[in-house]
Order: sequence, then C-alpha cells, then structure tokens
Amino acid sequence: MAVQIRDVREQDLDAVLAVNNTAGPSIIPLEAQRLRHLFDTAEYFRVAEIEGVLHGFIIGFGSGAAHDSSNFLWFRHHYPEFFYIDRIVVDNETRGGGLGRILYADAESYAEPRYPQFATEVLMDELADKVLLFHGGLGFREVGQTGMDNAKLRVSMLMKPLYSYDWIRNTYGSKLPDVEWIQHPRAV
Repeated sequence: MAVQIRDVREQDLDAVLAVNNTAGPSIIPLEAQRLRHLFDTAEYFRVAEIEGVLHGFIIGFGSGAAHDSSNFLWFRHHYPEFFYIDRIVVDNETRGGGLGRILYADAESYAEPRYPQFATEVLMDELADKVLLFHGGLGFREVGQTGMDNAKLRVSMLMKPLYSYDWIRNTYGSKLPDVEWIQHPRAV
C-alpha cells in the first residue's frame, strides 16, 4: 500500500467533502461552501491517496490566521503561537491503518520550523476515548475543555509541543533555509 501525501487541488474538493461527511459522528459535517472557504484560506491543506484514491486529509492554520472557528479562537485567546489542526479525517475503509499518523507526521514536518506547538480538539462523544488515546499517543495533552455549537457539544482542547522549534529559531532566525522539504507546501 503506497501512500502519497500531497497538496490538495481544487478538483479534490468533492472527494474531500465525501470523505468528511461519511466519516461518522466524531467528525462535524461540512457544506461545500465551507469547504471551499477552507480551501481558499488554509495555510496547510494536504490529502492522502492510496493507489490514486483519496482516503484522508488534514487542514491547518497558523495562530495569526484570520480563521473563524470557535475552537481556533479559543486557542488564540489562551496561547500566543501555535499551529492549529482544524480537521484531520481518514475514511472508514482506511481508519486504523496508520494513515492518521502519516498525516500528522507530514503536518508536524511543516509546522515545527514555524510554530512552537500544535493545537487541535476532540469532540467529547461516544468515540472520544479512542480519539483521545490516538492523540495522546502522538504526544497531545488536554489543556482545557470548552463548549461548541452553543455548548451542546463538549470539546477537549489538546496541545503538543514541537520541540525542535526553539533550536530551529535559534539557529536560523526567521529566515528558514531554502530547501524543498521545508518550503511552504501550498501557495495561499
């Protein structure tokens, strides 16, 4: 099973929407207009393909983004700098096979030279223990809880330190080396 992680393309949006909206109760459904907005504004938006078929995606925003998610705004209120994973989704067929870890590893390689920590959240529903365990295994820890959608949903707010950030900043300052793997994966 060869996995390819690549930048999202406009022609992927229908497949991204289908993966998102069939992923189950722990993933909030998206409308096409909202997905288009995320496509247009995300700092980081990558997809995972296996044999040319899209099986997952991940969307991220830096702490300075003009992102309107209430969870993103919660992190902004509590932390000065972070890279926020707005959404990571793996389809039902592939879930549990390591694709989520691969997507997070790709996002971490992007974020670590730029931000001191990762931020994300988990809905506190019937699948929360499984999802919290997954994130805990990646190094995320709960830093708070909040309400979402007029407090009908509880959300566990998670952070993960990106340990190489300080060394990279001390070594290179704000001018990162001009090497392919570190360059912005997507022109916004």
